[in-house]
Amino acid sequence: MWEALDVLGVDRVDHGVRSLEDEALVARLVADRTPLTVCPLSNVRLRVVDRLEDHPLPAMLDAGLLVTVNSDDPAYFGGYAGDNYTAVRDALGLDEATLRTLARNSFQAAFLDEETRAAYLKEVESWGGS
Repeated sequence: MWEALDVLGVDRVDHGVRSLEDEALVARLVADRTPLTVCPLSNVRLRVVDRLEDHPLPAMLDAGLLVTVNSDDPAYFGGYAGDNYTAVRDALGLDEATLRTLARNSFQAAFLDEETRAAYLKEVESWGGS
């Protein structure tokens, strides 16, 4: 991942669940606000984790990483983005505030113009009536 950041200058990293193994990398990703596009159902299917309940998503959020929940080849790995959200919500017991953070992160990480990003973020903030 270091080379992707330093040599290629990537704006976001797909997956990145193993970044937690490198404290310096986590510090860099947090400082730079580099998005990580995590695909939990794919991670189970590919045996990155044995069970969804073991997924590092909560630890990634606790570390301050800009994590988003996504799908990865839904027909093969078993779910679209909404299915991944539902699965992690249920398996990890994520509350509304955490789900809102994940939704907010997805728009912060998206390749959008600032006006469109602001409109979506406003929608996220109004989600759930709060």
